[in-house]
Amino acid sequence: MKRLSVIASKIPKIVFFFLTALSPLVHAQDQSELSSINIAAVSMFFLIVLGTLLITWWAARKIKNRTDYYAAGRDISGLQNGLAIAGDYMSAGSFLGMSGLVYFTGYDGLVFCIVSAMGMPVILFLFAERLRNLGEYTFVDVVSYRLSHTPVRVFASCCSLVVVIVYLIGQMVGAGKLIQVLFEIPYLYAITLIGILMGVYVAFGGMLATTWVQIVKAVLILLGVSYMAIVVLALFDFNFETLLTRVIEIHKAGESVLLPGGFFHDPISIISFCLLIFGVAGLPHVLMRFFTVADEREARKSMFYATGFVAYFYVLIFIIGMGAIVVLAGNSIYFDETGHLIGGVNMPAIHLAHALGGDYFLGFISAVAFATILAVVAGLTISAASSVSHDLYANVICKGEASEKTELLISRITVIAVGVIAVILGTLFQYENIAFLNSFAISIAASTSFPLLVMAIFWQGLTTRGVVIGGILSLILTLALLITSPAVWVNIFSYETALFPYAFPTLFTLPFAFFIIWLFSVTDKSSQAELERAAFKSQFIRSETGLGA
Repeated sequence: MKRLSVIASKIPKIVFFFLTALSPLVHAQDQSELSSINIAAVSMFFLIVLGTLLITWWAARKIKNRTDYYAAGRDISGLQNGLAIAGDYMSAGSFLGMSGLVYFTGYDGLVFCIVSAMGMPVILFLFAERLRNLGEYTFVDVVSYRLSHTPVRVFASCCSLVVVIVYLIGQMVGAGKLIQVLFEIPYLYAITLIGILMGVYVAFGGMLATTWVQIVKAVLILLGVSYMAIVVLALFDFNFETLLTRVIEIHKAGESVLLPGGFFHDPISIISFCLLIFGVAGLPHVLMRFFTVADEREARKSMFYATGFVAYFYVLIFIIGMGAIVVLAGNSIYFDETGHLIGGVNMPAIHLAHALGGDYFLGFISAVAFATILAVVAGLTISAASSVSHDLYANVICKGEASEKTELLISRITVIAVGVIAVILGTLFQYENIAFLNSFAISIAASTSFPLLVMAIFWQGLTTRGVVIGGILSLILTLALLITSPAVWVNIFSYETALFPYAFPTLFTLPFAFFIIWLFSVTDKSSQAELERAAFKSQFIRSETGLGA
């Protein structure tokens, strides 16, 4: 542990060395590009990043065992955890991506905001207390509670990893684009820097550092978006109707900007998208947060606070997106020579921050957006690391007999591997909208993690065969439909038409998941299945009361 603390104390030097190594790449660019670098914004950016590194150094010194690393010692209060959950969920897709969707599509961007916020009450009423009562560190603990541990843990862990890695793509794209615009360095080097910082946060600080970075970042981003929304409304005498009237006058779509059809073009697409509220309730990195509190009461309070913070945030995001349409219009410094917004579809909120508050506020918002991304990326990464080290290595390979030291080593190795994968995929999908990329991960969670959790907690008839075979078929169908959808089949693979015509397959995959898991469970007549059904009563009592937790 002393060695870990020594290494952690050198984190700032490591990051400074990396930035120094990148400096020739910056100086190699044309001097006219360098002159556009905003010194005030960069200064604010480094100030906040330094603060998060200090939190990581502090947390690294406090990590003594597995519970400290995975669950922050279970010493986080309900309010703190609520802020951390909100910080985990208010991601780059939320701030940069959704404000961009509102800016470009209007009403349909509001639909994105509403659906994203509505996932929180689902978690509050269905899962918060029950997860804390049944699990140790991950949602896989809950799914495998009364079933055959090895096959269920292997499959559920693979589901978690798929969701985490796909969700990670959007965060990496957002961070890469932000650093690219702010520092004027190539996208590849920007996203590589993100990968290194992500590894530092998680490998050394674990869940404790991740939690406090998320809390600090949640407070800062709520303050930042509050200021932006208040200033936007003040420009129109706090009359929202006047703002919308001006939006209609300016936006190229006219009145259509406040009507459906900017992004969703048919009823099936919008219904399928709205079902993603159940995917939010299946995100592993959000569910993992319930194991950081002392008991089920604090878990319930966590979600209550988180729901309020997230709902408030998304109301402001819509105001910011609408405000960007009006404020940025006609201001040539935010557009290139072809008339396109500098930085692409994810940058309206960043440019609006500059327009409303100048260089220093731009630096503050950029730094907070970056801290937002790092906090979410850290949460995702520790979720992936726990799936490999705790669920697969410790409980499957070592049958629960792995030493804590070895388990934590495996976790840190996983962090490096996930970082490399995230950099590669973030480069591949760099031109996609972040919120749209995040919805891919939520689609997978809605059709795999969510049905598994619901049936594991509430249905006595669930069996190992139903989870494994039904779950695998659901995952395969969901991935197949996402890959053959227009977003991947046309935009990434460059085919003329998509094999599956809808952007989101949830309307088809979610009912299929419940049906196929049910089918393979009720047809399982083995003696093992009967024992699993008989164990449901004790599981149900523990999930509802906390007895034995």
